[in-house]
Amino acid sequence: MNRRLEKWLAEISEKNLIYILSLFVGLLSGTAAFMLKNFIHYVSRFLTQYFKDSEESFFYLAYPMIGILISVLIVKYVIKDDISHGVSKILSVISKKGSQIKAHNTFSSMVTSGFTIGFGGSVGAEAPIVYTGAAIGSNISRLFKLDPNQVRLLIGCGATGAIAGIFKAPVAGIMFTLEVLMLDLTMASIIPLLISGITAATLAYFFMGNSVMFHFSLENQFDYANIPYYILLGIFSGFISFYFTRTGMHVEKLIKKIRNSYSRLIFGGLTLGILVFIFPSLWGEGYDSINKIFTGHGADLLNNSIFFNWKSDPYVLLFILFLILIFKVFAMAITTASGGVGGIFAPTLFMGAIGGYIVSLSMNTFFGLNLSPANFALVGMGSLMAGVMHAPLLGIFLIAEITGGYQLLAPLIISSTVAYVTATRFEPHSIYTKRLAELGELVTHHKDKAAMHFMNVKELIETDFEILSPDMNLGQMTYSIARSKRDLFPVVDENGMMQGMIKLNDIRNLMFEQDLYEKISVSDLMYMPEFFISPNDSVEVVAEKFKSCKRYNLAVIDDGKYVGFISRARVFSVYRDTMADLSFD
Repeated sequence: MNRRLEKWLAEISEKNLIYILSLFVGLLSGTAAFMLKNFIHYVSRFLTQYFKDSEESFFYLAYPMIGILISVLIVKYVIKDDISHGVSKILSVISKKGSQIKAHNTFSSMVTSGFTIGFGGSVGAEAPIVYTGAAIGSNISRLFKLDPNQVRLLIGCGATGAIAGIFKAPVAGIMFTLEVLMLDLTMASIIPLLISGITAATLAYFFMGNSVMFHFSLENQFDYANIPYYILLGIFSGFISFYFTRTGMHVEKLIKKIRNSYSRLIFGGLTLGILVFIFPSLWGEGYDSINKIFTGHGADLLNNSIFFNWKSDPYVLLFILFLILIFKVFAMAITTASGGVGGIFAPTLFMGAIGGYIVSLSMNTFFGLNLSPANFALVGMGSLMAGVMHAPLLGIFLIAEITGGYQLLAPLIISSTVAYVTATRFEPHSIYTKRLAELGELVTHHKDKAAMHFMNVKELIETDFEILSPDMNLGQMTYSIARSKRDLFPVVDENGMMQGMIKLNDIRNLMFEQDLYEKISVSDLMYMPEFFISPNDSVEVVAEKFKSCKRYNLAVIDDGKYVGFISRARVFSVYRDTMADLSFD
């Protein structure tokens, strides 16, 4: 930093600096969203512009593999780092003290996901953009030498700006940061998030107007008589969410068992190409397919496919839609496992829309009802977000902002709540957190665990204890005790090995029996502690030992050598300070 900047930083208040930086992060993350979305759109349009609705295209067999190949080559020979599963990576970074994201993540996820999705990879661009926004926030924090708490806040600002810029939905961006990244909701955090979200959304309005992702106006108002069907949609979405999480991760693990990256690419690329050829609506993010449902042309999901001639048959349409719902998860998992870069946000919305369309079409076809496919598709999108991401508020507010109002608020709340309860009954973790939870690295969603994660056992050790030798007699020990302010005394031999310990209360009466001073030695009075701590133990282990043994002090022993003691009071004091540091003031 030059001197002028350093002088300005010295004069500006910490709060105002965060506000300014959050504005800057919002501008950059919103720009990133705009650039990536346009890149994907124009690449996809260029590749498919000559396809005829009534004819299948064999180019679908080759395009996805080409896109994944380009991404693999960029990652392997240029970036040389793992950039998959962006949101899970952010959660992992936040779980570490520095919360630092590498500089290349400000562009690497955008470039690779652009080719993956533009060529038909069946994933979403949201996770790469969120990862990009978070990387922008992290690296700006590093430039201005902010503390870890402020770094996490600017990472949240980057994520908020990314979602707000994609969907023109600042509130949904904030909900994503609060529910998925689990950033604290305080006035100190909400203002920067609002600044970043509104800045990015305004940028999206300025550059793209109403062409941002969805532009939808409700034509059919919510009818309270349809509440039972929205409950049914919520249950259906909950089970689909469970299927989404478990099947997606299982398929990805199976494909990654192919050790050779190019063999994995060929197998995955060919399989994905076949799926996209059979079901062209699996191409890319799937937002074009969602818009067809919104505009009353859901049957056009069979365009370019071998099923085109059956699109007017509602029974065949329902069957094909159900197959699309099933195979979307396979297409998504194959894309990422083969080396493509993308996220699950768009597939979640796609499957939610298809699920809602299936429920409404089924009720209309079999029971002669007149349910609105567009309304059910919208509510299905919110419901599946609640089930897959465990983020019901995100689903509710995203759909509300997409539709430009809160006319569907009641069915969104009903279906999202039912979907969330149903999904969590079978899967306690969201798809974002499940990978970290399996590795035991998930701390962002558990503030108590987060505090203990950031504490260091070695920093808790106290060493101001009077050390006794096992060869001392009672008289010598009494003299040593008189110098100490502690009531615990470790007994250590000449090699530093702990032989035992003595409590003041246990020998208090003997200290006044001078005739025993030469007759009793320390080795006669000491005892080896039943419970002790290794300096390599985690704070969670230390807390559990204190809880189980009911002691107030525990010895720290490293391969038999005495290190010191850890007190319950010391652990609690540091824990309380750490909890305060994790919260935004």
